This record gives sequence, structure tokens and C-alpha cells, in this order.
Amino acid sequence: MTASVSPAEAFSRDRVVSIAAAIACIVAVGIGLSLSIPLLSFALDAKGASRTLIGINTAMGGIATVVCAPFISGWARRFGMQAVLSAAIALGVVSLLAFQVAEPIWLWFPLRFTLGAALAVLFVLSEYWINAAAPEGRRGLVLGAYATALSVGFATGPQVLALVGTSGPLPYFTGAALFALAALPVLFAGGKAPAIEDHPSTGVMSFLWAAPAGTLAALAFGAAETGAIALLPLYGMAIGLDAMGAVSLISAFVLGNVLFQIPIGLVADRIDRRWVLLCCATIGAAGMAAMALLPLSKVGLMALLFLWGGIVTGLYTVGLAHLGSRFRGADLAQANAAFVVMYSIGLIVGPPMAGAGMDFWPPHGMPATLAALFLAYLAVVLGRMIVLRKPV
Repeated sequence: MTASVSPAEAFSRDRVVSIAAAIACIVAVGIGLSLSIPLLSFALDAKGASRTLIGINTAMGGIATVVCAPFISGWARRFGMQAVLSAAIALGVVSLLAFQVAEPIWLWFPLRFTLGAALAVLFVLSEYWINAAAPEGRRGLVLGAYATALSVGFATGPQVLALVGTSGPLPYFTGAALFALAALPVLFAGGKAPAIEDHPSTGVMSFLWAAPAGTLAALAFGAAETGAIALLPLYGMAIGLDAMGAVSLISAFVLGNVLFQIPIGLVADRIDRRWVLLCCATIGAAGMAAMALLPLSKVGLMALLFLWGGIVTGLYTVGLAHLGSRFRGADLAQANAAFVVMYSIGLIVGPPMAGAGMDFWPPHGMPATLAALFLAYLAVVLGRMIVLRKPV
């Protein structure tokens, strides 16, 4: 005899399955993405492309996000979440496989754009799915678990690439298989994804003014994350570390990313999320100021980057949770699109901004520039909270 299940229990089970499916989808995509970024850079280098050309090609993904983001919620409303997510996965698979056979370098630019468009759809709709399905009292915990899983996925991609190599068709087929793997949870539970049935009340970029604490958190974190990852090895070498020691600075930063998100999410479920964002940004500014101004041993520097990396990643986790508590339906999807756009802009501006700071004050201009970035974010949020007396 089958035990009866109350409606509340059934709804709870469906919600757990729905959230788990969305996280599984985006983690598979994250592994494929983190494998493909260095793979495509190596391949372009083998074709004789300059470093500048490789950088411009990589930036096409961010351009695709900015171009496509305003339309994503409309596509999901018209065709359904499951169909649009499935189409984006298929586009990602085809785009990645096409790189392997595309000979002229100019073809890699539209291919990078289509790959970036597919990723934009997957991240916007998956994060909307997770955010909308998460219960309000546990939203921070759910998004902390998502950020942790995604960080593990991003860390896994390069390790997979190291196993399959960077030449021949195998790494392309491996990356495409990982993208295709993301289709399984979409097919299994895509019907449980929260539907987008209404029209958004405003455009994507309007959310910069409606919720600057949440949306600009993505820009601040995106710029800091990519600026740090791009330049920490050079910083380490400049202060006297050997090559392995310099690379280990990134490992400390990434380990903090993985371990801190669930605890930060739990805190964000218990206090005003705006204050959590302010604390993350304050520690972000203080940590980079300490790195620029204090004499630190290698162990001290790694401990600082471990703590700093874990805390500032909370900007992404709590920023998403803040948007989830402010908006519903199509407005939440648009807010998530604005969040992903701001993160993409951060990816584009972070490395050159931090690099210019490093050139101006070698080598400590890099952490000093990132400290200034967090101070600017603090000023915006405090201005909204204190001066304007409006919700942020």
C-alpha cells in the first residue's frame, strides 16, 4: 500500500527536485565553459593569433550577453522555459563543435558570439529558475549551494582539459558532451521550472536604478574576480614568489569561493541582505588595501586571499538573493538578466582596469584599484540607503 503524501509535502519535494535540476544544469554548463575558455585560447594561439586578437575574441561572449539579455525573458514567455533552455544547450553544443572545423580566424568571432548567446540564456534562465523556486526564508542557503556547486564546476573544467589535452577533436567533443549533459536535468524537470507568463514592467537596464545594491554587486564582483585571476600570478612574481607560489595565490582565492558561500547564504537569510552586501564590499576594500599597504609573508598573503575570495564572492550569492526577494515573475527574469549583464561588463573591464593600476603603481596598484572599486560600490549602496531613504 502506498503511503499518502500531503499537498505540502508534494510541493516541497517538487521544489527540491526543481532546484536540484536547475543547479545540475548550470554546473554542467560551467564545467564545459571553464574547459572551453582556455581551449579556445590555446587553439587561437596555435593558429598564430596575437594576444590582442585572442582577448577580443574572448570578449565576444560578454558582447553577446549584453546584446541578448533584454530579449531572454520574452523568449521564455513565448516559447516556454524548457524549450528555450534546450535550444540554448543545442546552440552551445553546435557552436563548440564548429570551432574544431572552422579554419579562418574571422569565423571564430561569430561562433564565439553564438556560444556567448547560448551561455547568456542558460545563466539568466537557470538563475531565474533557482531564484524563483527558492523559498524566501531559505533563498540565501539555496543560492549559496548554487554558487558553491558552480565554483566547483568552474574549477573542474581546466582539470578535465588537462586530462584530454588541448589538441585534436577530443577536447571539443568533451566540452560539447558536457554541454549536452546539461540537457538531462532540463528534460527531466524542466516542466517544473517557474513559468514566465507576464510582461516585465520595465527594461533590463532600469534595474540598475530599481535595485543597484543587487545588480551592481555583480559588476563589482565580476571585475574583481577576473582582475584578480588575471593578474595575481604576475603580482606574486613581482613581489618575489616563484612561478608555483604565484599560481597558488589563485588557488587560495578559488578555495575561499567554494567554502564560504553556504555560510554567507545562511547569514543572508537571517539579516537584511543589504547589510550583508555592505559587509562583503567593506571586507573586499579592506582586504585589497591590506594587500597593497602591508608587508605580508606568502602564508599571510594566501590566508588573506582565501578569506577575501570567499567573502567577496558573497556579492554574487547575496546579490542574486536580494533580487529574488524584491521581484517576481517576468520582473525577476529581467532583474536576473541585468545581473548577468553587469557581471559580464565586470569581466570585460576588470582585467584592463586592474592592469592599468598595476602599471601606474607596480605591483600594488592592482589591489589598490580593486579596493577603490569596492569603495565606489559602497558609496552607491550607502547613498541609496542613507541619503535617499529608498529600498535598494
